[in-house]
Amino acid sequence: MALELRQQLKLSQQLVMTPQLQQAIRLLQLSRLELVETVQRELLENPFLEEVQEEPSHEPPAEARPESKQEETTYDREAARSEDWEDYLGEFASTPQSIQPRDYEVPEEMSSLETRYAASPTLESHLMWQLRLSSLTDEQMELGEIIIGNLSSSGYLQASLEEMAEMARADRGSAEGGEEGVANEAVAVPTPEDVETVLKAIQLFDPVGVAARTPQECLLIQIKALGYDRDQVLVDLVRDHLEDLEAHRYKPLLRKFRLDMDELKEYLDIIQSLDPMPGASFGESVSTFVSPDVFVYKVDGEFLIILNEDGLPNLHLNPAYENASENASSKEKEYFNEKIRSAAWLIKSLHQRQRTLYKVVESIVKHQRGFFEEGISKFKPLILKDIADDINMHESTVSRITTNKYVATPFGVYELKFFFNSALELDDGSQVGSESVKALIKKCISEEDPKNPLSDERIGEILKEHLKVNIARRTVAKYRMAMDIPSSSRRKAHF
Repeated sequence: MALELRQQLKLSQQLVMTPQLQQAIRLLQLSRLELVETVQRELLENPFLEEVQEEPSHEPPAEARPESKQEETTYDREAARSEDWEDYLGEFASTPQSIQPRDYEVPEEMSSLETRYAASPTLESHLMWQLRLSSLTDEQMELGEIIIGNLSSSGYLQASLEEMAEMARADRGSAEGGEEGVANEAVAVPTPEDVETVLKAIQLFDPVGVAARTPQECLLIQIKALGYDRDQVLVDLVRDHLEDLEAHRYKPLLRKFRLDMDELKEYLDIIQSLDPMPGASFGESVSTFVSPDVFVYKVDGEFLIILNEDGLPNLHLNPAYENASENASSKEKEYFNEKIRSAAWLIKSLHQRQRTLYKVVESIVKHQRGFFEEGISKFKPLILKDIADDINMHESTVSRITTNKYVATPFGVYELKFFFNSALELDDGSQVGSESVKALIKKCISEEDPKNPLSDERIGEILKEHLKVNIARRTVAKYRMAMDIPSSSRRKAHF
C-alpha cells in the first residue's frame, strides 16, 4: 500500500471564549465583597479606569448627562469588537428602579441588623452534614444522629453504648407504634455493637477524633488516621502514660522504653501536634453579618426591586486616554489599547451583571409571589430552568448570578438559591414546595409537648391534614435531619 500526502478542507465550528467574556462570566458569580475587591484591584492596576465621586440623587440620569455620552460611546465601541457578550446574555431592558435605586428609601424594617445574620456551622450541624453524605444505611444514620446528639461542646461522647442503644430502640418503637409508642416486634432492635460500629465511623469524621470517650482514645484515633500507629512506643505512650508525660515524669519512661531524651522529645512533639479537644474550635453558633444584594418590598400593592449598590465604585474611563497615544511608541500604544479595552469591558460587564441580577430577582418575585405576600407557607416549587426560560437565559447563567447573593424580603434575608426547591405532589394533583413542608415540620415541632414529642409518623399525619400531601415517615425524617432537628427520643431526653 503506497503512502501519499493529501490536503483536505474541513469546515467546523467551535466556541471560543475571549478573555473579556470570561471576565464577564466570572463577575456574575462573585459576592458583593468579592466584587468590590475585584473592582478596587482593577482601579489600582489600570490607569485608564477611575472612580467618580458624585451623588446620583442630585444628578440627572446617566443618559441625560452630555459628558457621559462620549465615554459611553467609547467603551461601547471597544466592547463591540466582539459579539460574544450579546450572544451569551442578550440585551435586557432597564427599568426605572434599577437605573435610580438611590431615589428610593429602604424601609427601616428591611435593613435591620437582626435580619441580616447567618449562623456559622456548629459542631453538631457540621457532623450531621457529613453523616448525611456518608455511605451508612438509614438505620445506621439514625444511630449516628443519636451519637452526635450526645456530644459535649469539646466533642467528647457523654453517653454509653447501652444508653444510646436504648434511645434508638425507644425512637424506633415510637415511630412504628405512632402516638401510643408501642414497639413493633418486626422492628430491628439495635445493639451496643451496632452503635459502636457507627461510632467508629463518626470518629473519623472531620474533626478526626470527635466522639471519643477519653483523651487517650481521641489521640489514638488521630495517630491511626495519620499513620503513626505503626510505632508501638508512641501508641503505648499515649495509651498508658499520658499522666506521666503531663507531670514531666520522664526518667521512668526513658528506662522503660530504652530511649534518650532527644528521642522522647520527638514523641512529645508528635503528641503535642494532636488536638485533644477536636470540637472546641467550633464552639457555639456565631452570627455572621450579611449585606443584601437586592431589596424587595411592597409599595401600593406592587413589589419594588432595588439593587444595593452601596460600596460599589462608580467607574468611568479616564479622560486622559484621549491624548495617551500621542508621541507614544508602538509598545506603549499596544499597552494603552489593552488597558482601555480592559477598562471598557469591566464597566460594561458590571452594568450587565446588575441588569442580569435585577431580571433574575424580578422573575423570582413573579414565580414566588405567594411567599413575598404571605410567607414561606405559600412557597412554590421552582427550578433554575423556570427562571432561565422566563428571561431567555441559560441555566448556568442563572446558577452563577444566584450564587452568594442575598435578597432582603419582608420576611427576612435569604440567599437567592433558597427560592429554588423541589416539588411534592398533592392529592388534588397540584404541587407544593419542599420548603413549605420543612416550615410546617419546624412549626409542629416548636409547638409540641416537650414531655410527649411528636414522632415522624405523627408529623406525616399532620402534613396530610394541613397540606393534603402524602409523605412517608422516612421523608419526614430526611427533612427533619436537613434542618438539624433531633429525633423525638432525643428531644424528649433534653427535659
